[in-house]
Amino acid sequence: MSKTTHFGFQEVAEEKKSGKVREVFASVAPSYDIMNDLMSGGLHRVWKKFTVDLANVKPGERVLDVASGSGDLAMTFAKIAGAKNVWQTDINEAMLKVGRDRLINQGLSLPAALCDAEKLPFASESFDLVTVAFGLRNMTHKEVALAEMTRVLKTGGRLLVLEFSKVHESLKKAYDLYSFNLLPLMGKYVAKDEASYRYLAESIRMHPDQDTLKDMLTTAGLSRVEYFNLTAGVAAVHKGVKL
Repeated sequence: MSKTTHFGFQEVAEEKKSGKVREVFASVAPSYDIMNDLMSGGLHRVWKKFTVDLANVKPGERVLDVASGSGDLAMTFAKIAGAKNVWQTDINEAMLKVGRDRLINQGLSLPAALCDAEKLPFASESFDLVTVAFGLRNMTHKEVALAEMTRVLKTGGRLLVLEFSKVHESLKKAYDLYSFNLLPLMGKYVAKDEASYRYLAESIRMHPDQDTLKDMLTTAGLSRVEYFNLTAGVAAVHKGVKL
């Protein structure tokens, strides 16, 4: 009997989850950036800037942006480290194409790989920094993906995970109302895909909370693991160092 995992609130066979995730992001790719601004009121830009500042990338450092999507982080890192030093990966070809086109419009051409984060096609000790923004919760075996990201880090390299997290209890009722009512409506009328944005809300609830994810980074082999809550825990950045 095949193992199951969660796809939002549904239980699906493990081997089917990545395909379902691909379908979601193939559907939302054309409106992905517009919906990000609408859903977060532009806050995702603040969260990403915090992540970039925390990363403290230096010119010439090698950077891997996993689940790079439309390329917000990769674009900023490329302007600092140099485009040839920043790799983008994503499991979804449609999202990689959106990112490629955005970067080309900025005069940037970055190396990219279409791949599963659980099987990164890079040698061990290849990167000074690995980042994943709003992608980890969609991965079937998060612990495997984190171990892979740690593997490709150089000694002294750092991993940063920006992800939706557990909101402060005082905001939970309002956040649930927004997530399960307004968010799917925005998906329906803006992205023409209500189901994908209902999945988004559900996937956030199924993602490990801040302390659980901190422990997962430690288990993956990282040290000095810490996290920073953003907007009362709506999102959080976790950081670890490979020693």
